[in-house]
Amino acid sequence: MNKPYIICHMVTSIDGKVTGDFLSSPTCEKACEIYYEINRNLKSNGFICGRVTMESSFTLGWYPDLSSYEPKEKRDFIPENLSGFYAVAFDTNGKLGWKSSCIIDPDGDPGYDGAQIIEVLSENVDERYLGYLKDLEIPYIFAGKDKIDVELALFKLKNIMEIDTLLLEGGSIINGAFQRANAIDELSLVVAPIVADKYDKPLFMNSTVQDFELASIKTQDGVLIISYERK
Repeated sequence: MNKPYIICHMVTSIDGKVTGDFLSSPTCEKACEIYYEINRNLKSNGFICGRVTMESSFTLGWYPDLSSYEPKEKRDFIPENLSGFYAVAFDTNGKLGWKSSCIIDPDGDPGYDGAQIIEVLSENVDERYLGYLKDLEIPYIFAGKDKIDVELALFKLKNIMEIDTLLLEGGSIINGAFQRANAIDELSLVVAPIVADKYDKPLFMNSTVQDFELASIKTQDGVLIISYERK
């Protein structure tokens, strides 16, 4: 596949969950610190998240009044001022409300702060949302009619945006979509010493069988750090 190199970088519980109340437990605090430290040190052109993760971490549920925006034709929009460091949002129906073309991290974390937003959309999007994105100079690409085609999206990110490496840091749904598309080249897992609730979400939703090889394993402050490479 002609695409960026994808590293799925996640904090997990012992039983392989990635979202849930366990993440806010004091037992998970050190694992989260290590996760962000690794994020800052991994060489990449930015990160990918799904709509839910982007909303909970950055847009916080805000959404613009689209009635004041002019509809735009459904074609890719790539402005000239590309930064080389990106926050790639897989936002199928155009539901994320941004107030800036870049991520503004409240802590100034260099792994996120200043990342230029790229919206990956399906054609099932309000044309006025495109006008809103264009007014903010937020790049957007189309990859699929009703749902996002992971392979097409990654092809465009590589060949149009010239992106070489991205960290996949989404939730179960987007992680699962990438796994089923055989698009994950490396797994970077920070395993906290805690078991999650039965209702918490797994690393991959609706996964398929796939082989990986252990690349490295170590412990730090009671936390397990594991790296796997696609076999």
